[in-house]
Amino acid sequence: MTLYLVAGAGAATRAVESPVHLPTGRPRRYPSDTTDAEWAVLAPLVPAGGPGRRGGRPPSHPRRDIVDAIRYVAHNGGVWRALPADFPPWQTVYDYHRRWSGDGTVNRIHNALREQVRTADGRQPNPSAAIVDSQSVRAAETVPAGSRGYDAGKNVNGRKRHIAVDTGGLLLVVAVTAASVQDRVAARALIYALRGCYQRISLVWADSAYTGTLLGFAAALGITVQIVAKLAGQIGFQVLPRRWLVERTFAWISRCRRTVRDYETRPEHHAAFVQWSMIIIMNRRLARHT
Repeated sequence: MTLYLVAGAGAATRAVESPVHLPTGRPRRYPSDTTDAEWAVLAPLVPAGGPGRRGGRPPSHPRRDIVDAIRYVAHNGGVWRALPADFPPWQTVYDYHRRWSGDGTVNRIHNALREQVRTADGRQPNPSAAIVDSQSVRAAETVPAGSRGYDAGKNVNGRKRHIAVDTGGLLLVVAVTAASVQDRVAARALIYALRGCYQRISLVWADSAYTGTLLGFAAALGITVQIVAKLAGQIGFQVLPRRWLVERTFAWISRCRRTVRDYETRPEHHAAFVQWSMIIIMNRRLARHT
């Protein structure tokens, strides 16, 4: 099981100064491109250096073009080699995507935007409650057999993403496993991550798939798990209290076509695209607010 965490509270807001980015002359022609208002929100969070571990050569491509190219792949679901010619070379864009996913940059950007959205909504930057759930997604042939599995309940051969969200539906933690991993097993990692990253969280809502020993495991960490069961005599789909929030988040994530199916060789790259889908949503919300 591969666990990919959104950074802990406060970790993304410690930058001393805003980076200076190269100006861009590329016209914004795609729906996934950042507007000027969106880039004004995002620019202070994007590192200005090169993708290498030691900095390497000075950057030759504007960071806004790099971010727009990654958002293009996430939003439209295309392959890296099919990036339009007005973006930087696909190898360069992919290298930034791989580096930023591995060194925590995506985590920091996501975490900072989430704190800003919560603050703009009049809430504390750090949540005190969460909702957990999972979603199985079919895997493409590019997904190795060792990191995929079969979900008999959903009849899905692929991977499963387990998420925890706050009471506004904003992503807190994401874990990617084989689809065969049971929810209550992966939820231990989610609960442990919530306790380590968000000290204020003391209450978690979940569905009936999370019953059993998970309740005692969470209680030992100081977190109460409340099961939101189906209504008596319920037939078909009905909106249930609290659980609809995490279902809405899955719908938000699926707006980005790259997340509708798992094409990633490495599970952490799929988790990064889940984060990028939420970054796009929060970035646009903050741009409208400002």
